[in-house]
Amino acid sequence: MAAVHFAGVSHRYPGAPDLSVKSLELDIEDGEFIVLVGPSGCGKSTSLRMLAGLEAVESGRIDIGGADVTSLAPKARDVAMVFQNYALYPNMTVAANMGFALRNAGMSKADTDIRVQEAARILELEPLLDRKPGKLSGGQRQRVAMGRAIVRQPKVFCMDEPLSNLDAKLRVSTRSQIAGLQRRLGTTTVYVTHDQVEAMTMGDRVAVMLDGELQQIAAPRELYDNPVNTFVASFIGSPAMNLIGADVVGGVAEVGALRVPAPRAATGRVTVGVRPESWNIVSSGSPGALEVTTDLVEELGSESFVYATGPNAVGKVVVRVDRRQRFAAGDTLSLQPVASEVYFFDGVSGDRI
Repeated sequence: MAAVHFAGVSHRYPGAPDLSVKSLELDIEDGEFIVLVGPSGCGKSTSLRMLAGLEAVESGRIDIGGADVTSLAPKARDVAMVFQNYALYPNMTVAANMGFALRNAGMSKADTDIRVQEAARILELEPLLDRKPGKLSGGQRQRVAMGRAIVRQPKVFCMDEPLSNLDAKLRVSTRSQIAGLQRRLGTTTVYVTHDQVEAMTMGDRVAVMLDGELQQIAAPRELYDNPVNTFVASFIGSPAMNLIGADVVGGVAEVGALRVPAPRAATGRVTVGVRPESWNIVSSGSPGALEVTTDLVEELGSESFVYATGPNAVGKVVVRVDRRQRFAAGDTLSLQPVASEVYFFDGVSGDRI
């Protein structure tokens, strides 16, 4: 196990005019499970691959366990990579796949078998050791890929969207298995995903990236409660936070009939942020309320999400409602935000006010 430090790390793909990762500063504690999340092309996988030694560092430094590994070959970094496509040898059994790297490094067959059996027990793969990958389900293949990483007993696990090939139900069960396994092993883990729900449910901390730059890193609840800008606010949370442009006049943000008390630092043009669960449905005609027309009701059993359209200045709005409240397309709702749960962002920079 080891701490990881990215010190101003940048990367540029050959022939590309712009950096794909820009001066990344990131400290990962020994034994921590950290998730890199963001939209496609944000630089998260590139950052992971630089840590594993699969991509070159243009500038900056990467330390593992206090040692500079920036110029070391991948095999010299003591990092185990888990890929989204499993990368298993189809002609080898599960046991042979899991022990391949150890045997290739010169470990005896007896010692390799001990490690493989131990990893198989942890991952509940013991009945499958004699099978080949073609006879396994997607979830089983993913566990074999995990086992191949575990037997190496590396300093760092690097996982690049390992659940993306699984169906929705299997993703939910497998992500809890991976998170639980990491906590049992205590191995420093860097995990990449584009799925913010996956990030929020697995990581000790979550690092949000956009256009090659780190936007914010924090514990999942802290990210949700205190986003630093409109991108993080809209990316973290499902459905996304409602972001509404408004003008602050006399200490009040105004959008049509909607009136929201603004913080003293908010002036001029701002963006008002309201989570779907932070709307109150009030009586029609209530002063300062926002009137919207329901477009779609998404029933989830325990709760519902109402997708609605407000005045032109507001646009689309999402409201979370209790399962006992029933609405249909065409219904008109009057909304007021919970005053203590409203966010304000600068209308130009998008930074939190």
